[in-house]
Amino acid sequence: MAPSGDPTLGRRLGLTDAVVIGLGAMVGAGVFAAFAPAAAAAGSALLVGLAIAAVVAYCNATSSARLAARYPSSGGTYVYGRERLGGFWGYIAGWSFVVGKTASCAAMALTVGYYAWPDAARPVAVAAVVALTVLNYTGVQKSALLTRVIVGVVLAVLVAVVAIVAASGSADPTHLALSTDVTVGGVLQAAGLLFFAFAGYARIATLGEEVRDPARVIPRAIMTALGIALVIYTAVAIAVLAELGPALATATAPLADAVQEAGAGGFAPVVRVGAAVAALGSLLALILGVSRTTLAMARDRHLPHALAAVHPGFGSPHRAEVAVGVVVAVLAATVDLRGAIGFSSFAVLLYYAVANAAAWTLGRRLVPAVGLAGCLVLALSLPLTSVLVGAAVLAIGAAVYAVRRRR
Repeated sequence: MAPSGDPTLGRRLGLTDAVVIGLGAMVGAGVFAAFAPAAAAAGSALLVGLAIAAVVAYCNATSSARLAARYPSSGGTYVYGRERLGGFWGYIAGWSFVVGKTASCAAMALTVGYYAWPDAARPVAVAAVVALTVLNYTGVQKSALLTRVIVGVVLAVLVAVVAIVAASGSADPTHLALSTDVTVGGVLQAAGLLFFAFAGYARIATLGEEVRDPARVIPRAIMTALGIALVIYTAVAIAVLAELGPALATATAPLADAVQEAGAGGFAPVVRVGAAVAALGSLLALILGVSRTTLAMARDRHLPHALAAVHPGFGSPHRAEVAVGVVVAVLAATVDLRGAIGFSSFAVLLYYAVANAAAWTLGRRLVPAVGLAGCLVLALSLPLTSVLVGAAVLAIGAAVYAVRRRR
C-alpha cells in the first residue's frame, strides 16, 4: 500500500482489461523481436528454447500471482521483495525492473520504427514514445481501451500468418528436427532471449493498485495471459521455423519473410503494419509498468519523491510517466535493438529471481525453487556482453542503495 500521506491510484481495471494489458506487453515483444536472435543461438532447437522459457515463465507467473494476491499495490516484485525479504532485495528487484524494462521500452520503440519506416526508424521510435507517454498521462483507462484494439489487430494478423504458411505447402517439416550442431549453451541462451517475450505478465502485477478485486483478478489475469501467449508463440514459431529454416537466424522481419516465402507477398505489408501495431501495444504496456514501479520506489524515496505524485484529475502517476518517457526517448535515439533485448532479459530475470525467492517464504516451495534456479541459469547463459553490462548496472544500483543507507 502507499505510505501514509502519499496519494493512491484508483481501481478502474477489471479482469479483461488486466488480461489484455498483459497480452499487449507479451505479444508485441515475443513474436516480432525475439525469435530471430533466439534462432541464431539455438538453430533448429528454437522450440526447445521456447519450452524452457515457458517453464521458467510459468514458475515466475505462479509466484507473482500468489504474491500479488497478498500485496495488491503498485510496484510488483519491488513490493514483494521488500515485504518478504527486506528492503535491500526489494530495492534490487525494483532497480532491475526499472532499468531492464526501460531497455525493453527502447527495444519496442525501435521495433515500431524498423517495421513502420526502416529508413527513419529512430525518429519514428522517439515519436511513438512521446505519443504513448501523453496517452498514459491522461489515465490508465484510455491506455487499456487502446490496448484492446491493438491486441485484436495483432491476433488477427498472427492467425493469418500461421494459416498462410500452413496452406502454402512450401513449409519444410525437417526444419523442425534437431540438427547435430545444437549445443546446450545455445539452447539456454535462446531460452534467456525468449524469456523477453514472456515477461509482459509482470505489467499486470505492477498495476495492482488499479485493479478491482485484485486478490482474485490478478492471479487469474496473469495465468490467462501467459497461457494465451504460449499458444500463440508455439504456433507462430512452428510456422516461421518450418518456412524459413536456418534463414530465420538472420531475418530482420521474420514473419513478413515467412509470408513472402509462402507465396503470399501481397500480405507482407499487412504483417509489417501488424508488427508495428504489436510493438506499440507492448511499448504502451511497458511504459505503464515502469512508471508504476517508479511510483512505488519514489514513495519509499529510493527515487526522487517528486515522482510519487498522482495527477488530481487523471489519476495517473504523471511525473513518473514523463520521467520514464524522457529516458526511453533518449535510449530509442541511441541504443542497439538486439543489445537492448539481451540487457533487458538479464535484468528482468534477476527481478523474477527475487519474486521466486519472496514466494518461497510463503510455503509450497517447489515451484519458486525451480523458478529461482531457472532465472539464474538463463541470466548467466545470455550473451557475455549482456551479462557484463547487466552486472555493472546492478552493482551501480547496489552502490547507490549503500550510500543512501549510510546517509
